Amino acid sequence: MALTESYRKNSLIPSYLYSSQTSFPSTAAFNGAAAAATSPATPSTARRNFVVAAPSEPGKIEMYSPAFYAACTVGGILSCGLTHTAVTPLDLVKCNMQIDPVKYKSISSGFGVLLKEQGIRGFFRGWVPTLLGYSAQGACKFGFYEFFKKYYSDIAGPEYAAKYKTLIYLAGSASAEFIADVALCPFEAVKVRVQTQPGFARGLGDGLPKFVKSEGALGLYKGIVPLWGRQIPYTMMKFASFETIVEMIYKHAVPTPKDQCSKPLQLGISFAGGYVAGVFCAIVSHPADNLVSFLNNAKGATVGDVSAIP
Repeated sequence: MALTESYRKNSLIPSYLYSSQTSFPSTAAFNGAAAAATSPATPSTARRNFVVAAPSEPGKIEMYSPAFYAACTVGGILSCGLTHTAVTPLDLVKCNMQIDPVKYKSISSGFGVLLKEQGIRGFFRGWVPTLLGYSAQGACKFGFYEFFKKYYSDIAGPEYAAKYKTLIYLAGSASAEFIADVALCPFEAVKVRVQTQPGFARGLGDGLPKFVKSEGALGLYKGIVPLWGRQIPYTMMKFASFETIVEMIYKHAVPTPKDQCSKPLQLGISFAGGYVAGVFCAIVSHPADNLVSFLNNAKGATVGDVSAIP
């Protein structure tokens, strides 16, 4: 497949991170590809760089182009913002179970308590900070994950990036989530306070000023450390397990190469991989999730206060 002139000059993308094949090309293969795909270069240039082809089909997005990162950002907004908003009722019950387990003994009884005390509208209290916060988080998470995955792969080089690809996934996802949580934290703080303290505020519009007046602007970030403790392992598990599961499905369960599979089949495999990865994510992130709810519910609470909880 022919390369564009600009892509020949600029691309350092390790294609094996996206390949459905079970084996990875050797360093010699990459050097040969670089020599064949680029204009005449010095030996030092050939040793340092390797090039892969960009899709030339009409309508395709060139990997790691501005359009690619924009697509990842929009995908993150839709996948995180909309899904978290859709499960707001369940999230609301979960947060109240964490804060007041005596009153909210289970999911079913928790829904009953909320319905009795607040009506149907109470099930969606806090949906605005949920939508905005997780949309911002998703944009940073997916966009920066792809950025850092390429960045760390370029640093490692083709041989080591292929050998330690899971470490590339883990490092890229951790770096991306570190940034994403900075965007999420203020919205999460207001969301938890609105959901767990009836009468505090109706939503983000009046809840944010009240929170800042009560805790100060820095109070919006008092839960950032446990949020990192919850979200970074969550995201590391999500992306690393997702990439591995999908690769295993194409290797062992699908006889057709990925690029020859239909779009619905590819989507179904991605969905299956994401579902299984989500189960693993919930397991590793649950302890810190309790801490986030506690800190954002209690005025003036700090991480050290958790040790005093009986």
